[in-house]
Formats: sequence, structure tokens, C-alpha cells
Amino acid sequence: MERSGRLRAVARGVVPLARERLVGRDLALIAAGLTFYAGIAVVPLVVLAFGLTAWLTSPERVAELGRQLAGLLPGELGAPDAVARLVEAGAGLDVIGALLALLPMSLYGEGLRRALLRFSSRSEGLTGWRGRLAALPLLVVAPVLLYPLLLATGLMAELADRGGFAATVGQVAVGFYSVLIALTLPLAWGFRVVGGGRVRWPALTVGALFTAACLSGFLQGFVLFLALPLDLGAPFGGLDVVGGVVAIGLWLFVLHLVLLCGWLVTQAVDQLLDPRSAAGRPAGEAVEPRGDTP
Repeated sequence: MERSGRLRAVARGVVPLARERLVGRDLALIAAGLTFYAGIAVVPLVVLAFGLTAWLTSPERVAELGRQLAGLLPGELGAPDAVARLVEAGAGLDVIGALLALLPMSLYGEGLRRALLRFSSRSEGLTGWRGRLAALPLLVVAPVLLYPLLLATGLMAELADRGGFAATVGQVAVGFYSVLIALTLPLAWGFRVVGGGRVRWPALTVGALFTAACLSGFLQGFVLFLALPLDLGAPFGGLDVVGGVVAIGLWLFVLHLVLLCGWLVTQAVDQLLDPRSAAGRPAGEAVEPRGDTP
């Protein structure tokens, strides 16, 4: 009973504490800054992940699974062709290409560290290099996480061919849980190591799982968006390429809003699970003062 009461208290206190940490901070602006770094890093990161997976398995196997993945995406906005090109680039990646991709890919680590430090009172030097170097070890596990995710697309393709309500529900469930599993470890590493977040393991586990679930659901919504018969170039003088880039940028921005909210939840859970963190603090007092970071 005592434990269940404590869990209920934690659940009730998460939102107020997360909102407390937003005082004096512009969440949208921080997410926009992180989106800028993601815009530079996302293509090299995806290509490297496919390339490393091809080295672990074979280029032919990755190309085959990539075709299945592209076939699952709606064709209205050209997503299958874009995915096919990324898979092709990854499957044909050589050592020099991989080394050249490391710099833009690592910039995401810098952006994540700078963004998460905005919700802390800490300041540090060499923030950019700390974030970049801390992000590189994730490449070691990238094939281990991506390959099972690609294998799940095979099952999803079979369910899509079968058709029917049950198969559709199964396809959504496989997609949701496979992405959730693939994202949990990178998120935990990103919060704890790349972002330098000083949270305890119980809160980190809860926060990473919660954030991964939210992001997985968000990506399911993105697939639905790709199925809409939209003319993305209409607001930009008929330039479909510009409209597509803006649409992807907007979705990346919303994705990072979700990610940052997940980090705020993780911090709040960490504080609530540690009785000393709230001891003696008057109601409404800020969790910690805002500090400037480089």
C-alpha cells in the first residue's frame, strides 16, 4: 500500500514539476535549435546506420529489407523513393564515406547536450565537443538496433499483404513496439551520457521508456501524414521540394518538442523518487535556478 501510494504521488507530481522547470525557458526556441542540429545530422546518421548494418550483415540483405520498408510507406509524398535512396546510399557506403559522415552526424550530440543543459543550473566548458564525442559510441550499437527493426518490416509487410482489421492492428502494434524497443537505449544514452543528465537509473529507465513510447506514436502519426493527398508546394509557389523540406523540418521540430518534454518528465520523476530532493522546499519554489550554459 505504501509503495502504491508513493507511485500515485509521483504520477500526480510529474506534470507540476515539469512545468516548474519551464519557468524562464522558451521550450519552442530550444526545440528549434535542436532541430537545426538534427537537420544537419539526420541524413548522415541514417546513412551510417544502414551502412554499418550492411557491413554487419550484407549489402544485399539490407537492400532487400530496405525495399520492404519503402513498400510499407505511402507513396503520395514520395517517401518510398526517399527511403530507397537512403538505403542505397547506406548499402554502398565505403570507409571514407563513413568517416566523412561522422562530423555532421556528431553535431546532433552537440545540439542535444546544449539543449538539455538549458534545463539545468550547470555550466561547463567544451560543451560541443563533449556532446559530439559522447554520441559516437552509439554507432557501435546502431546495427544491433536497426537490423531487428528492419526484420520487423518483413512481418509488417506480410500483415499488410494479408489485409483485414486484425492484420492492420497487428501491423500498427509491430511497428509501434519495434520502434519503442529500438529507441529506448539511444534515448537513455542521450539523456544520461550525451546530454550529461544527472538522473538516477530508475528515473532514467522510466523516462527513456516513456519518451520512446511517445516518439514511436509520433512516428506512426507521421506515416499517416505521408498518406494525405497534400500539395506541399502550394504555399511556396508550386515548389514541391521546398514544401517537402519545410514539412520535414516541421515534423522534426514537433519530434524534438516531444523529446524535450520526455526529458522534463525524466527530471521530474528523478526528483520525486528521491525524498531528499523535495525536503524543506516551500511549495512553488523553483527546482533549481536557471544557469547560463556555453
